[in-house]
Amino acid sequence: MRKQKGFSLIELLIVVAIILIIAAIAIPNLLRSRIAANEASAVGSLRTINTAEVTYASTYPAQGFAVALGTLGPGSSAGNTTATSTNAILLDGVLGCAGATASAGTCVKSGYTFAVSGTAATATVPAPTYQSTANPVTVDQTGKRFFYSDASGVIRYNATTSATSLDTPLQ
Repeated sequence: MRKQKGFSLIELLIVVAIILIIAAIAIPNLLRSRIAANEASAVGSLRTINTAEVTYASTYPAQGFAVALGTLGPGSSAGNTTATSTNAILLDGVLGCAGATASAGTCVKSGYTFAVSGTAATATVPAPTYQSTANPVTVDQTGKRFFYSDASGVIRYNATTSATSLDTPLQ
């Protein structure tokens, strides 16, 4: 009788079962790592926005703080190299809402939606403050925590809803 070469069906099923068990262990860890990375990126981006706001207020004292991300970014022109009070080029095109997203007022980066708001400057009074937020695009998939910062520079978070100035500061 001739000896058959290869694997039996039982052996193949055992190998597939082992691979599925390993995947069941690894995939949740991978997703948690991605959420942690997105949250770290959001905090870093809020720090960048805080720095850009202080620079903007120092550069354009008649305007005070910027009350829109598009103002801190490069504006709608990708090749723009001249900074003005309406497009200060203090943030990159992703965080600073370059192009069509500039008019929307929010920008998406690394699974978080960023926005800046505040009381706009008038002809005689510069904008006295601003608030910046970072909210996950999809809660529990792109991030778990909501972040907030303002002119104080303190970054705060809330685990269930949009963060405000009353929430816990990051340590």
